[in-house]
Amino acid sequence: MKKTIALVLAAMMLISLVSFSLADETKTLTIVAWDANTTGYLTAQKEAYEASHPGVKIEYIDVSSQDYDTKVAAMLAGQDKSDIYMVKDIPALLNWYEAGYTYDMSDYIKAANYDLSGFVGMETNYAFDGKQVALPFRSDFEILFYNKDLFDAAGVAYPTNDWSWEQYKEAALAIHAADENVYGTHYHTWLSTAVNYTVADGVNTLVDGNYDDLAYFYQLIQDLEDAGACMSYSEIRAAGLHYSGAFGNGNIAMMPMGYWYVATLITNIASGDYNVKNWGLAAMPTKEGVQAGATFGNLTGAMINNLSEQKDLAWDYIAWLCGEEGSKVTAGTGNRPAWVSEGVADVMSAIEGFPADETSKASLLPTYVAIEIPGMEFTAQISNILGEEHSAIMSREISIEEGIENMNERVAEVLGE
Repeated sequence: MKKTIALVLAAMMLISLVSFSLADETKTLTIVAWDANTTGYLTAQKEAYEASHPGVKIEYIDVSSQDYDTKVAAMLAGQDKSDIYMVKDIPALLNWYEAGYTYDMSDYIKAANYDLSGFVGMETNYAFDGKQVALPFRSDFEILFYNKDLFDAAGVAYPTNDWSWEQYKEAALAIHAADENVYGTHYHTWLSTAVNYTVADGVNTLVDGNYDDLAYFYQLIQDLEDAGACMSYSEIRAAGLHYSGAFGNGNIAMMPMGYWYVATLITNIASGDYNVKNWGLAAMPTKEGVQAGATFGNLTGAMINNLSEQKDLAWDYIAWLCGEEGSKVTAGTGNRPAWVSEGVADVMSAIEGFPADETSKASLLPTYVAIEIPGMEFTAQISNILGEEHSAIMSREISIEEGIENMNERVAEVLGE
C-alpha cells in the first residue's frame, strides 16, 4: 500500500514538473496597437497565430486611436520594451526611426529569403536610408465602385480593370444623358478622391513641390460637374452629404473610394438600408503611360521595437502577419490586407455579399499601390496647403490654373526653394 502511494505521489510530482516546464516555455509577445479591444482583425490575428504557434501568447497593449502617435512616442522615449508596435502613419514612423526606436529588419528578410513581391511596392514606404524598419499588413487602396443596374438601364458596358480616365468620363456622361435623374459618378469632398490618382504613376508625389499634374483631374471633375454628370463640390458641402449614403441612395453609377467602403456597402444592402442591389468593383482608371491596375492607398504596418528582448520572435510574427498566411486571416474579417495574391483575393471575394463577377475579384489584385502622401519633415504643412487650395478650386473661388500656381508657390516656400 505504501509503495502504491509513493508511486502515485511520484507520478503527481512528475506531472507537476512537466506542467511547470511547459508553462515556463510559453513566450508572451507584447504588441502595442490602437483600439485593440474593439478591432476584429486584431482578435482574429491573435487567435490564428497562437493556434499555429503553440507556446506563444499574444498580449496587446491598447492605446486610444486618437492619441496613438503621441502616446507611442512617449512610451518609446521612456525605454518601453514592448516587442512590436503597430504603425498608423508614415510621418510618425519616420520620427521613430530618426529617434532610434525602430529595428532594421533587412537582415531577417535576407536570411529568410522573404518574398516582398506581394506588397507590390508598398513596403518601400517603410524603408528609410535602405533600412526596412516596418512591413505593411493592411492597405485600403482606392478602387472604383459601380451600380450595375444603372449601367444596364443606360445600356453602357460595365467598367473593366484596364479602363482609361477618358472611358470613365464617357461612361459617366452617357449614363447621365440616358437619365437626367441619375449621376454618372460621384466625388467626395476630399483631395484624395479628386486628384490623388496622379501618384499612381510611381513618379509624382504630393510632396514634390510641383502640382501641374493635378490640373488634368481637376478639369475632368469640373467637366463632369458642368454636364450635370456628378454633384458639385459646393452642393455636397452645403448638404453635408456623406459619400456612403450618397452611393447608397441608388442614383449614382460610379464612385471612386477606398476599399474600406466594401464592408459598409455589404452590411447596409443586407439590412435594406441602401437602395443599391447589384454592384461591382473595378480597378481605378489610369492615364496613358500608367500601368493598368495601379492605384494609391494608405498603409497599416508593424515594426520591431529596438529595445525588444525577443526580436527573433517578433520577426516571426511580423513575417507571418504580413505574408500570405496572416493576410488570409485579415481578409477573412472583411479587411483589405496589404499582401496581394490570388489566395488572398479568393478569401476576400468569398465573403457573403461580395460581387460574384470575375472583374470584381480581379480588381483585388492591384499591380501597384502608391502611398497617398509619404512621410517627410513638411508633410503636415504641405497637406494643409493642398487642402486649402483644393477647396478654393473645387468651390470655383479660383481657377484651376490659379490654384495650381498657388500650390506650387506656397509649397516651394515651405521646402525652401
